Amino acid sequence: MPAKFAPYLFGFILSGLMSGMVSAIATLRNTGWAEGLSGLWLNAWITSWLIAFPVVLIVAPLTRRLVGHLVSSGARS
Repeated sequence: MPAKFAPYLFGFILSGLMSGMVSAIATLRNTGWAEGLSGLWLNAWITSWLIAFPVVLIVAPLTRRLVGHLVSSGARS
């Protein structure tokens, strides 16, 4: 895959992992170890991933800029 796609791939993987973990925790907390838990979680994950991926693509550049403003660029002792 060409390097120009790196930000999109990063966002895809990050949003998938984060939405998967968060939706798993939320589903487990709301249902407990109920029958059909994996199906409930998968449905919640897909829904949240569809939202998380474009949000990450929009928010990541803004976050990088904010971090750039908050962190000093020079080497200070």
